[in-house]
Amino acid sequence: MSQSLLSEIHYFRIPVNNLSESVTWYTERLGFTLRHNSGELAVMALESGPLFVLVEADQGSRGHFTIGGQLEFSVGFTTTDINALHSKFSAQGIQTDEIQEDNGHQYFHFFDPSGNKLQVHN
Repeated sequence: MSQSLLSEIHYFRIPVNNLSESVTWYTERLGFTLRHNSGELAVMALESGPLFVLVEADQGSRGHFTIGGQLEFSVGFTTTDINALHSKFSAQGIQTDEIQEDNGHQYFHFFDPSGNKLQVHN
């Protein structure tokens, strides 16, 4: 097998309906740091991992897909305290699913203001 010339994932892009609203939501609710905002896209970062780029897109654009008619997430986050995070999101009115367990780890899905389905696990 040949060695890949790629070294890492640098960023993910996700469509949003309102860039300003989304930047505020991702910084205040999820703790992202804003690195750059051009007015058309915003570069966001967490403590580690790839950059997260919000792109103002056409209404109805989403960063998830469907399988058998069911929404599937494209982006997954990690947390050290899933119960505290789930409680915080619920208290903030963020649309969340119940915490699930699978093969020794827990996860839940949640939605951003643009309707993008996301996942977080421990």
